[in-house]
Amino acid sequence: MKDLHMKELTTTALLGVLILISGSFKIPSPIAGGEFQLSAPIAVLICACFGFKRYIIAGVLASLLGMMLGMHNIINVLVQMVFRIVAGGTMALLGTNLLTVAISGPLGTFAARLVLWQVTGVSWVALTAAAAPGMIFTAIAASVFYKPAQQLLTRAAALRS
Repeated sequence: MKDLHMKELTTTALLGVLILISGSFKIPSPIAGGEFQLSAPIAVLICACFGFKRYIIAGVLASLLGMMLGMHNIINVLVQMVFRIVAGGTMALLGTNLLTVAISGPLGTFAARLVLWQVTGVSWVALTAAAAPGMIFTAIAASVFYKPAQQLLTRAAALRS
């Protein structure tokens, strides 16, 4: 039993670090100021493969680490948590399947942009337009890698037993 808890703790910590590090990689956008983080599709896949609870815990850990390292501020964390709750909540409420994996990231991003609009006063249309390429990338990337990620985890579990 103790080994199982240690494996869960270690896995969750590694997922948190993966979310944090992948968030530091920015992919350029054709829209000025619209670069997007590689962490969005990775976060969606983590939720799809490891479940909502582990995803949220790993996400909180990533946000706390980002703040401690000076990489994030409270507005960043607010936006991240809105994304996580909406994206993860979509899969938790509607089930994890190819459709929810595809739409959860864009829904999370849209919700985060609405919150950012309320915090900054910048037009939600402009914020969403700037995020649109990233939303499309997230939907496509998460969809494409969903089945391979599941298969990889299944194979890894078989090797451990």
